[in-house]
Parts: sequence; structure tokens; C-alpha cells
Amino acid sequence: MIALPSMRQLRYLIAVGQYLNFTKAAEHCFVSQSTLSAGLKELEDSLGIQLIERDRQNVSVTPIGLEMIARAKQLLASAEDMVEYAKAASQAMTGTIRLGAIPTIAPFVLPQILPVIRERYPHLKIGLREDLSANLVQKIHEHQLDFAIIALPYETEGLLVKELYGDEFWLTAKPDDQALAGKTVTVPAKMAERLLLLEEGHCLREHSLRACRRSETANVDGLEATSLLTLVQMADSGLGIALLPEMAIRNDILKNTDLIARPLAAPAPKRGIALIARQTTSRIEEFLAIAKVMLDVHQASQVKPLAKQ
Repeated sequence: MIALPSMRQLRYLIAVGQYLNFTKAAEHCFVSQSTLSAGLKELEDSLGIQLIERDRQNVSVTPIGLEMIARAKQLLASAEDMVEYAKAASQAMTGTIRLGAIPTIAPFVLPQILPVIRERYPHLKIGLREDLSANLVQKIHEHQLDFAIIALPYETEGLLVKELYGDEFWLTAKPDDQALAGKTVTVPAKMAERLLLLEEGHCLREHSLRACRRSETANVDGLEATSLLTLVQMADSGLGIALLPEMAIRNDILKNTDLIARPLAAPAPKRGIALIARQTTSRIEEFLAIAKVMLDVHQASQVKPLAKQ
């Protein structure tokens, strides 16, 4: 009977695959290089296959080694979920939840929901991370985050997804801009060429393009914004027009500018605000609780209609 790999050996294998350097992998695992090398040798011997190739200058992973690394990550994730479940089962709604949020949501949602979470669940601590969608999803899979708040549509295969509410887009421009003329506001192809966008990596970029029913558009003078605030400043300088999410408008992102915002003609394009987690998460009670807080806070904010800015 083949001896089963240990968690320690699997961590060594993953680290070498990540760094392709034994010294850095050993430092990552807080062991000596000789200990790491011996652990990998034991793993290869017990499985009867070569996982790592190395000479004096290079380290590479064999094709079967790559598959083993993928499976090792799944095994470690399941083991960590088991430990988390045991901790959570002893007392729910305690400990720390590592929560991520994308930059186009975080400043508008987190300041509103965190006080409510603290009031309802005083023994639950929240650790925050703001990052792009791709990084947050990766960190969810790698157990570096418990939950994340993202905008849909976005690829979430293999994750637990709870879509909570829609966030419509408003067209933002100078008061005399032709884009705002007329009883209803649309973004025809001619106007879309003036649309200011966030840089690559922000899902709001793709959402804005989808709202214009275009797969791509040329940015004005090749300009791209790194944040919503920069996007607003660019529009306020007369460099173009922008599509902003309603939550940003409600949170006075246009304050101290000459810009105005109008909702787009029905059916207005929108993004979906969602909370995601691993399907195997042991913190399902906390997941549902935070989702409910988000929904409650959103519904309360909708009581007062948002007038044209």
C-alpha cells in the first residue's frame, strides 16, 4: 500500500511550484533547504514518480508534478476547511472573517455595513482587503480570504455566490454636454467613443462597455483612469463622459464638481452586487449574516429616491 502524502510534503511541493527556487520555497515554509529537499524526495519515492526537475541553475515542475500541485492545493483547502469548521462549530459568529471588496464597491458599501455588523455581531471581527476581482477570487480559492464583495457578471465558477441587488449605471457629464440632451439618456455609438474608462483589470471597465453594447472602445486620447475618483476628475476636466454606478452617485462622488448625472433609459444597464465564498466554506452562518446586513443596508438606502444630480 502506497503511503499517503503528508500535509507537510504537499506544502513543500506547492511552494517549489510557486517559486521554482528551493531556497525561496524553504523560506516560505519556514524550514531549511535540506529539510524541504528531503521532504520532496520522500514524496517522490513514496509515489514512484518524479515531480520536480532541477540542475545547478534551473528548477522546473514535470507535467505530472503540475497535476499533483493542483490536487495538493485542493487537498490542503479541504483540510483547512475542516479545521475552520471545527473552530466555527464550537461557537458561531465569533473570530475573524477575512473580507475582500473591489475598489468600485469598497468605499461606498463597507463604511455602511461595518457598523451594522459590529452592532449585530459584537464578537465577530472583520479583516479587510481591497483588490481587483481576479485577485480576490484567487485569494478566496487559496484560503487567504473567507468572503469577497464583487460585481457581476464575473467568472465565479466553483464558488458560492449570493447576488444581493442591482446597481444601475448613470451617465455623468458636464451640464451642457450633448450626451445629456433629450428627455431620455442613452449612450449611442458616437457618444461611446467619448466614454472614459478605468484601466484594464477593473471589472467596471467591462461592465461599462457592456452597457454601451460594445466589446471595446477607444479611450479618449488613450486616457485610462486608475480609480472612480480619477475618472470623475477626468470628466470634470472636460476630457469625456463617464458611466458611474448608482451607489457612487448616492455617496456624493460628484460633490465639489461641475458634473451632473442622469439615469440611463430603461431598461437601464446595471451590475449585480454579490457576496462570494468557497463552496466548502465552514463559515456559512457568517456568510448569510453578512449578506443579510448588506441587503438590509441597501434597502434602507433606497427609501429616499435619488434625484438627478
